[in-house]
Amino acid sequence: MTAYPSEIWYTRCPVPTPLGIAINLGLIERDLAPLGIQVRSIQDSSDPEKRASHIDHHLAHSFRQGGSVPAIWARAAGADTRVIGLSWVDESQAIIALPGSGIREVKDLKGRRIALPVRKDQRIDIFRATALRALLAGLSLGGIGENEVEWVDVDATEPAGATPVGAAARRGWTGRPLYTAEFQALVRGEVDAIHVKGSLGQEYAFLGGAHVVIDTGFHPDPKIRVNNGAPRPLTVDAATLEQYPKVAERLLANVIAAGEWAERNPAETLTYLTSETGSPEQFVRAAYGGDTLHRRLKTDLSEASFEALGEFTTFLFERGFLPDHVDVGAWIDRRPFEAISNNRARDAA
Repeated sequence: MTAYPSEIWYTRCPVPTPLGIAINLGLIERDLAPLGIQVRSIQDSSDPEKRASHIDHHLAHSFRQGGSVPAIWARAAGADTRVIGLSWVDESQAIIALPGSGIREVKDLKGRRIALPVRKDQRIDIFRATALRALLAGLSLGGIGENEVEWVDVDATEPAGATPVGAAARRGWTGRPLYTAEFQALVRGEVDAIHVKGSLGQEYAFLGGAHVVIDTGFHPDPKIRVNNGAPRPLTVDAATLEQYPKVAERLLANVIAAGEWAERNPAETLTYLTSETGSPEQFVRAAYGGDTLHRRLKTDLSEASFEALGEFTTFLFERGFLPDHVDVGAWIDRRPFEAISNNRARDAA
């Protein structure tokens, strides 16, 4: 009889991911239960060391799907992980300004003050990297160079004793909402424009009456859209992949199946994602393209996603966010995906 690990840990971000749908549907738990494997959430753990694996992926027998910055950083910092799948869900990546600023188009940002968040309490400043990438992409579309604006560091470090509210509290996440520090700096007149993304970014723009200068999240050129969320890697620790390859295959198969379920169930998918993100439906639709979102939750290893991950990894390294360069070609392990594809082809024959 094949021996399996007694437990498998997972973590994901509060954004649209096929893994999140698979967990919500109970696909992975039901599939692994007959093998005697318990499926546990890192975010539900009260152990700070286990929770830290959301960023550094140190926990044995664990897998993750979410923003690429922490996954890339973990690999660069020495975590022995492998990418076994990639998903690409475009999301809003907006530069916003207040109506009275006189900033209506990208060209109006020339010479103006743009916020860059700084989180001094983080091993990898995910949101500074994300903001910088989106801001540079947006400026490039208006022909504005990096040195033609004034960059203003905004301290977005979690204040001592910060506590979560609402959906974040229910999921065990900590801290205040994203963009609080940047939006406060905007309102106080300390900066002229900030970056926000996703459904929460849409909420800030709407509730604050801000003007969207540009949103690069749905630009026709995928190179403009590449960022922390595009693409999102599904990573697993190498030990699980080598010792229990069938477990890795089953994990991936269920994540792929969740994306296929979403394509058949658009209404249910949207309802789930409003819960996952903690945002009202109107903002989820605006941030992720609500009419087509259910068709874009696929997990694969497409050449376009592979190239995008490599390009973004290079950006992070060159900008000093990584301790070492990451060879994306060596990081990706195609064996589980190829095994699933072969099994499906055989079943269809």
